[in-house]
Amino acid sequence: MCGRFNVETAPLTRLLLELVGLAHPGPDNHNAAPTESICVVRLGAGGEPEIARMRWWLTPHWAKEVSTRYSMFNAKAETVASSPAFREPYRRRRCLVPISGFYEWTGVAPRKVASYIRPHAAPGLLLAGIWDHWQDPDGTTLLDSFAVITTDAHPALRFVHHRQPVLLGDAGAHAWLDATTDPATLARLLQPGVPVDLDVVPVSGHVNNARHKDSRCLEPIGTATAVPADPLDPADRPDPAR
Repeated sequence: MCGRFNVETAPLTRLLLELVGLAHPGPDNHNAAPTESICVVRLGAGGEPEIARMRWWLTPHWAKEVSTRYSMFNAKAETVASSPAFREPYRRRRCLVPISGFYEWTGVAPRKVASYIRPHAAPGLLLAGIWDHWQDPDGTTLLDSFAVITTDAHPALRFVHHRQPVLLGDAGAHAWLDATTDPATLARLLQPGVPVDLDVVPVSGHVNNARHKDSRCLEPIGTATAVPADPLDPADRPDPAR
């Protein structure tokens, strides 16, 4: 799953400028959690990439109200194309979620240990996301919200968790945003991947509290484990349906 991540403005600005010529508006949030407002990249009305701030917990356009009754901050790659809540955003409203790294917990409560998964040298990571636009019946309240797509963990990451967010390289990110990308290519992009070298760092339990947003969340308590990039971009892999 993907339940927390780190957003640092300076390196992400570099990442977005390299990708689509955009600058991340900030501010830093070292422990971003579901229901918070996060910057994502989507296609604007003119078909050009734009940065939009959205709520991290997708509210379908047909929902009667904004609610956290169901877990809608992640969408499973295996069912995103068929789920009533996610299938239309998957077809029509895809986005990228630029992050500096994400957290995952291993072990059994209450002894779970947090790990911070970060790029070894790249300025950031791009997660595959979907978004939707909701308004209340009288049209006075408008809300754009998104979900991060998760998939089975890449073999090199399974020691951390059995699921991971869908990570996209440059080619995959452009294909994900492109409204003309065919369904077979989209399905390949949702396969487990490691597009850049990663470090998995055990970090302080300070991050366990979602109210903590400071850099202490990144404080290492052990040695980093290196996870090398998988050189095969999911966009170049065979169609899994064949």
